Amino acid sequence: MSVLTVKDLHVSVETDQGTKQILKGVDLSIASNEIHAIMGPNGSGKSTLAYTIAGHPKYHVESGSIMLDDQDVLAMSVDERARAGLFLAMQYPVEIPGVTVTNFLRTAKTAIDGEAPAIRGWIKDVRASMDQLRMDRSFAERNVNEGFSGGEKKRHEILQLELLKPRFAVLDETDSGLDVDALKVVSEGVNRAKQANGLGVLLITHYTRILRYIRPDFVHVFVDGRVAEQGGRELADRLENEGYDRFLTQTNVG
Repeated sequence: MSVLTVKDLHVSVETDQGTKQILKGVDLSIASNEIHAIMGPNGSGKSTLAYTIAGHPKYHVESGSIMLDDQDVLAMSVDERARAGLFLAMQYPVEIPGVTVTNFLRTAKTAIDGEAPAIRGWIKDVRASMDQLRMDRSFAERNVNEGFSGGEKKRHEILQLELLKPRFAVLDETDSGLDVDALKVVSEGVNRAKQANGLGVLLITHYTRILRYIRPDFVHVFVDGRVAEQGGRELADRLENEGYDRFLTQTNVG
């Protein structure tokens, strides 16, 4: 079993108005085969945590640590984090003109494993995952995300997740822009990856609807760069009924 541990993490970003602190002492611990949901209002620091774990250069870690077992994640480059088993499904996947899905996936798999996958088995795995995600096989020859709908982009993110087999996945609002059918297909892909590989999941979302399909073991409420409350699945149900007003009121009073 592996553990991804975030301890007393403080992160800032440079803006036109100067340095702005986003995360103000975040503590989280995610083990293999666990699903942790992070919920909270806009601007609370959810995506900042995701991109800091992935190594986005825009975000400056002022103090604290991120450890993957005994490995210092903050000392790793972005590609080293990927090879160590960290995966980020982006809220807004980017287009990569001139690079086909087929070439992208096989190049990524080769970089992570240190050797190219055997062609016959690889093609079989890609096709099987595409079929399960209800992606037309013609997508394999299209350029990455170019002309893809929002739902197709998100399915492609989960296709990567299934094929690259990371140890931990950070899903940054993977449910945004999905209709009910696409949401179910994408969720099933995440659940398959967890069942097959013991994947640990950090699921960032505004809404509880995805949690009907991806059942969290723990729910953390982010407010003003901190974990304001944590609990089980019942906390998400409470948030759906009550919203974040009581947390925002506490923050304003403080």
